[in-house]
Amino acid sequence: MTQITTQNTLSDAALSDDGPMTPAGLQSYSELIRRRILVGVLNISTISVLAYAFALVLGSNTWTWLDIGIYTCIMIGLPWTVIGFWNAIIGLILLHGRKDGLVQVAPHAAAGNNRDPLRQRTAVLMTLRNENPARAFKRLRIVRASLLATSEERAFDYFVLSDTSKPEVAADEERLFEEWRAKVGDSARITYRRRTENKGYKVGNVRDFIDRWGANYECMIPLDADSLMSGDAIVRLARIMQAYPRLGILQTLVVGAPSTSAFARIFQFGMRHGMRSYTMGSAWWAGDNGPYWGHNAAVRIKPFADHCTLPVLPGKPPLGGHVLSHDHIEAAMMRKAGFEVRVLPVEGGSYEDNPPTILDFTQRDLRWCQGVMQYWRLIGLPGLKPWSRFQIGFTILMYLGAAAWMMMIALFAAKAFEGEFGNLHVELGIALFFTMFMMSLTPKIAGLLDIALTDGGMRRYGGPVRFTASALLEIVFSMLLSPIASLRVTIFMVSVLFGRAVIWGGQNRDTYGLSWMTAAQGLWPQMLFGFSILAILLTYAPGAIIWAMPLLAAFLLAVPFAVLTASPRFGEMLTRAGLCAIPEEYDMPPEIGALGGPDINGGAAMGGIGERLAA
Repeated sequence: MTQITTQNTLSDAALSDDGPMTPAGLQSYSELIRRRILVGVLNISTISVLAYAFALVLGSNTWTWLDIGIYTCIMIGLPWTVIGFWNAIIGLILLHGRKDGLVQVAPHAAAGNNRDPLRQRTAVLMTLRNENPARAFKRLRIVRASLLATSEERAFDYFVLSDTSKPEVAADEERLFEEWRAKVGDSARITYRRRTENKGYKVGNVRDFIDRWGANYECMIPLDADSLMSGDAIVRLARIMQAYPRLGILQTLVVGAPSTSAFARIFQFGMRHGMRSYTMGSAWWAGDNGPYWGHNAAVRIKPFADHCTLPVLPGKPPLGGHVLSHDHIEAAMMRKAGFEVRVLPVEGGSYEDNPPTILDFTQRDLRWCQGVMQYWRLIGLPGLKPWSRFQIGFTILMYLGAAAWMMMIALFAAKAFEGEFGNLHVELGIALFFTMFMMSLTPKIAGLLDIALTDGGMRRYGGPVRFTASALLEIVFSMLLSPIASLRVTIFMVSVLFGRAVIWGGQNRDTYGLSWMTAAQGLWPQMLFGFSILAILLTYAPGAIIWAMPLLAAFLLAVPFAVLTASPRFGEMLTRAGLCAIPEEYDMPPEIGALGGPDINGGAAMGGIGERLAA
């Protein structure tokens, strides 16, 4: 089979009435520049006002080294919060203040609705490493069954790309693959390959596929072991990629699948109602320099193979060696090669599982953090677009900002020894605290308003009462989770400087409980930090405790929080009550039904897909 090649009718030199167009001809550069200038002015102005206000608070008396340290931490942490605030506001305006909001953000989206036959071949890849084989194969079988329900399944082949190192897991993978292939009967279109060496981690796994089979396909759709996509969603991606040959990566809006884990339920409820407005806002001005999250996306193989090979960094891990967090860098390289990277900010048909406990959540965060810390050595790669460099830097800032807020808390506690709290502008300080708090919640609030303003929106979440109760529960949950996770990331970032690394392997994805001992072993630094700050404030600044308690509560309650949110009984209670449910639990898609998601609505019909799997 030879690779399908197409030439775009529009290139970087193509013109519109508004000047040169982006590579796929989707927008003019002038339009994107105007948007970016507006967003830049909004963010810089907001950061400047807040920076001035914080300077007034800290400069009430003579500046000390502690004041300078606190102010530096604030300035590191501010940009992430402010940019998130404006992304959410812009996104909400586009969703409910503009009739053509989606067209402005995703002019490519309409091509997914055409009914032109697919002429390009696409490979659906699932990458594995020491995962539960039955769980992973079930998801890929559902993907294929869902594609069979469309008229375009013949345009897709399926690959299971294993880097599994455990012999017993590998044996299960091979057995399940042979059973599946025997049932399908079309063995040429379903391939299993296992590497005996995990060279290059997931990047090396995908690169091996490209070297062996990539020439046979125009695009690939990488899936993680917990990924699930509907056939309609995959066909839509393929049609858009076919319509725009200079579109290099098209990322879907990935949402959490239904879960009976209390932690996963509450977390994904918050992500669900906060993601759409935020993504709409960021995509409005990112345009052709959109995000890539490494899975549940369509990737054009030839430019990826030719231009997106990641360098092996000099030195030893954790900051040297193979790049672990590959997606942002690959997106930047794809854009450098003259291909657009876009997001499709529309919910539906693209799912993943979220970690079932806070320990699994923070462990995943540490893996990402280690990879992102390597970006310091990649931000200067020659030839990258300026906007790509900004996005790489912004990703680094996400983790630096979390560490900066933790350092700020510690420095404020140290300031209590100076006995200077009385000299600060207390009223202004309180106002700034609540301003920053509300700004950090804005993406969630914008998401709640999005649902409330959408016709039938709250009904999709179980009605106004359940939706409101779930929103309040999730906000409290986020207030407790964020400081716990931030402190763990901060400790890890310091340990990375001394050579500590995390191992990238299989992840826990199924509901299970945590014992008090396990939770304490994983979260004792958070509790120690919280009680230390509390003791300092009780001794030197008892009047500040009432303002510090919303934050201190997260550290003091870290262990019981972990145990409660991991409790299967608590998860079952939330499920039965319909709290923190997502729309798929009330109107269950056949793919989720075939997966065996929570039966909230008294027995969702699995339909043809479920029947095929049962057969």
